[in-house]
Amino acid sequence: MPPRRRSGAAATPDHLTAENLETLAAAIAEGRRATVYLREAMPSLRLEAGASARALSVQGNTVMIRPKGVDDELPFEAEELMMKRLPAPKTAPATVPAKPAVHQEIEPGPPAAKAPAPSTVSAPEPVAAAPKPAATPAKRTTKKAPAGVSVTIHAGADNDWSVTVAHGAKRPGKAVPVSPEAVERAVRELGEETAIEAVESIIVAARNLAAARVEELSRQLEDARKALEALGAGE
Repeated sequence: MPPRRRSGAAATPDHLTAENLETLAAAIAEGRRATVYLREAMPSLRLEAGASARALSVQGNTVMIRPKGVDDELPFEAEELMMKRLPAPKTAPATVPAKPAVHQEIEPGPPAAKAPAPSTVSAPEPVAAAPKPAATPAKRTTKKAPAGVSVTIHAGADNDWSVTVAHGAKRPGKAVPVSPEAVERAVRELGEETAIEAVESIIVAARNLAAARVEELSRQLEDARKALEALGAGE
């Protein structure tokens, strides 16, 4: 059965659209506050459906947010967020019970005496049993699709590489250290030129820095050896 639409107004999606994502990205770029709202509750973080959150960044269909009362930054898909808060449910007005009507009865006078009529006993008519209501079919529960997985690669200033994994809206797990060679092989397997260039530029810069350090230490070692030889020759 298709969803109902309000008469006189066009139906609008209850999640972020591509236009909403562009609006959020523009607001963040201009330094303005961009607020979104959760479509579903998150009991693990004590967040109710419709809770507000500040949008921090937009990458494709993923929005990095910080919910109100939560210090962590969490990734959410556009289908999990809304631009407007859920309207409060309308409470039905309490019904006032009608006052019972008061009827005043007037007792009639004694009836005139009549000859007793022969009493006839009629057999009760059979009452048909009411049909049982048909059992309503149980609603099928649709399983929710598993949340997406975000993999983030971090490169430190000392050529320290690590990987963190986040499942859906959960907090990212503990960073796991990896070698630069493993990261380079992984991005080459992906075939993404931008990622390959970014990783290679960091690795090349680290190699050049290490080579310069080795050269500097070698020069200092040679100077120390010459100084030692000069001291030995003076004896």
